[in-house]
Amino acid sequence: MNQHARVEIRHSTCPHDCPSACALDIEVIDGRSIGRVRGSKLQTYTAGVVCAKVARYAERIHHPDRLLYPMRRTGPKGSGQFARISWDEALDEIADRFDQAERDFGAESIWPYYYAGTMGVVMRDGINRLAHVKKYSRFYQTICANIARIGFAIGTGKIAGVDPREMGVSDLVVIWGTNPVNTQVNVMTHASRARKERGAKIAAVDVYNNDTMKQADIKIILRPGTDGAFACGVMHALFRDGFADRNYMAKYTDCPAELEAHLKTRNPEWASAICGVPVEEIEAFARAVGETKRTFFRLGYGFTRSRNGAAQMHAALCIPTVTGAWQYEGGGAFFNNYALWRFDESIIEGHDAVDHATRLLDQSKIGHILTGDPDALQGKGPVKAMLIQNTNPMAVAPEQALVREGFAREDLFMVVHEQFMTETAEMADIVLPATMFMEHDDLYYGGGHQYISVGAKLIDPPGECRSNHEVLQGLARRLNAVHPGFAMSPRELIDATLQKSGHGGIERLEADLWRDLQPDFRTSHYLDGFAHADKKFHFKADWAHPPFGKLMGEFEKMPALPDHWTSIEEADDAHPFRLATSPSRSFLNTSFNETPSSQAREGKPSVMMHPLDAAALGITDGDAVTLGNRRGETTLIAKLFDGVRRGVLIAESIHPNRDHVGGRGINMLTGAEAVAPIGGAAFHDNKVWVKKAAASA
Repeated sequence: MNQHARVEIRHSTCPHDCPSACALDIEVIDGRSIGRVRGSKLQTYTAGVVCAKVARYAERIHHPDRLLYPMRRTGPKGSGQFARISWDEALDEIADRFDQAERDFGAESIWPYYYAGTMGVVMRDGINRLAHVKKYSRFYQTICANIARIGFAIGTGKIAGVDPREMGVSDLVVIWGTNPVNTQVNVMTHASRARKERGAKIAAVDVYNNDTMKQADIKIILRPGTDGAFACGVMHALFRDGFADRNYMAKYTDCPAELEAHLKTRNPEWASAICGVPVEEIEAFARAVGETKRTFFRLGYGFTRSRNGAAQMHAALCIPTVTGAWQYEGGGAFFNNYALWRFDESIIEGHDAVDHATRLLDQSKIGHILTGDPDALQGKGPVKAMLIQNTNPMAVAPEQALVREGFAREDLFMVVHEQFMTETAEMADIVLPATMFMEHDDLYYGGGHQYISVGAKLIDPPGECRSNHEVLQGLARRLNAVHPGFAMSPRELIDATLQKSGHGGIERLEADLWRDLQPDFRTSHYLDGFAHADKKFHFKADWAHPPFGKLMGEFEKMPALPDHWTSIEEADDAHPFRLATSPSRSFLNTSFNETPSSQAREGKPSVMMHPLDAAALGITDGDAVTLGNRRGETTLIAKLFDGVRRGVLIAESIHPNRDHVGGRGINMLTGAEAVAPIGGAAFHDNKVWVKKAAASA
């Protein structure tokens, strides 16, 4: 850094798809570039700690491969052949092609598609305003959070739990179905504080000996999709051994006697046969939870990305309710604080323009939709044009064989607004260059905590990059899409949203930096009753009447009481292995795929395999192996690893497709079936075969 450079510390919030939504202190150099990025000590959840990916954000925002100018495809789809054009040329052509599709096939032939490349509500959700005003096909989010959210809310009545900072005053922190060392480092900040200051224990429940489990005092490694069985075995022991708080349950729960009777046959031996965890480990875990009043269950997304995932979340959530841990500081459960911020996004999303007669297309089924599946298209016509922001479906969407076939259609007009030339951008007809979060204003919330904040624009973007909102404004003018939101600046949208949500205006929130919305202790711990109408925690789940979402999948077959629901993709003779595609430390979905430090850390795409399974197949460490099922195949490097149960495979992260042999990435193997009861993608629930790769690979 130039010794005469002017360095100013500015504040922001990390926008990436992570529950931590870290508070950031950012070096702005001469008002033009970004230096070091640190976690802010001014915000008590981030507490000065940020992941290595974001600490190196200068590497990403100033990357030489950023897209800088609008481009039009000049060669075959996927060839990477593009020519620079002006913004007016790009927007004019997009509007003309969208209008033509509408004239020929109807407005629903256009499908704006997005997700969580940014979690800022203005830049993420504004695309819905265009869809609503123009009566384009609407977008149903299913790829990430639905399964976990409904599994939690079906028990508590809403998506909110104990203050996550209370992990720091717990005596036992149970980290279940999430690997926060890789995915939300601040969980470890508070859990480690409890261990250092109180002598607390950390327990980890997951499908492999990951980086979080390596720091845990109690380690539970189970087979994918069997958390419900493990939870039932634990609760059986809690009732049997006198650790169930009967007075608490009598006051706060719906049917404790029925639950106890149901669990009589779900003993640790029954659970062990299903989940693979030895009986003595189930008993020891139950004893630790039962003897420790201040037990904090930090429940994650990972174990819900299964065909029985909602039932698994509910089953795990029932454990602290059986013990009455909710009564104590540092006890109870937390998954997400979605219910706290209550943003009224009606102006951002154009709720006044919604026509509920327009079809709502399932995000996860993009492959089925683009290849003309009549059920996925809801009996209506084809999708002929798309605008994609904030996501990379050519790598992250399930059933990649169908996704690729759909994207390759010559009659599909595709616009991708991106920061880098992703696999999805390579398939576009028009590519538009996008800003990053330090280059525009936005409004943020923390799913993993209780803060809201404004992230202000800190520097100008490079080249001709434009924000999502600017692109939507330009298209709205050309498409005659009239709505007050298109005439407002991002700051005006933020201000109006905060005012409508009862949070005051933008200046008040900026003065707070990060505003803490955590309710009082009694509310957070549900001591005045849970959020259902009867004020009870529901051991008996009413899956047919979820509090939100669209009913999908075989919800009528879901178990009402906690159980192992046998809906998972079980291994069989033709597919003897179960595969989970878990998150890595240095990539975030496909964000950071392009940064050299992340690439260096992650190396080549690999799969963890038990040494005895490998030996039986003649596979040695470092061999190329091919995994396959009815959906497709992918080739990776074998890593022999005894931190999994026999028959289980773990492939961390989504590497670029081009890094795999034949360009076939890990999501060739994942399914797009709708997970009950309100949809979702079962990324960690796949049966596969394995063989040593052909010599050519």
